[in-house]
Amino acid sequence: MLRIYPVVLEVLRGLRVVVARIGRQDPALVDQLRRAGASVALNLSEGSYALGGNVKARLHDALGSAAEVRACLDAAEALGYTEPIDPVLRDKLDRVIGTLYRLTRR
Repeated sequence: MLRIYPVVLEVLRGLRVVVARIGRQDPALVDQLRRAGASVALNLSEGSYALGGNVKARLHDALGSAAEVRACLDAAEALGYTEPIDPVLRDKLDRVIGTLYRLTRR
């Protein structure tokens, strides 16, 4: 398993309160956020055990989903559904995105 996987899980745990807040305002957006967050973890895990070109494909999918999580949070903030996201949580999400970006470029 890749070392970034536990960080992905930390981000998902850290989003619980935010998800609840957004869900009261916009169920569709929170559904998208939940699915994208789960997709990061699932694709990263799958990519860790895949072979050949499937590894890069799963990591690309995880990267796209992580970027989607960030976009959902940006949209929720812009729409006033939530206060600004904790900077530590944002940093962890950016770390996930940066790591996945580097892994897809190897």
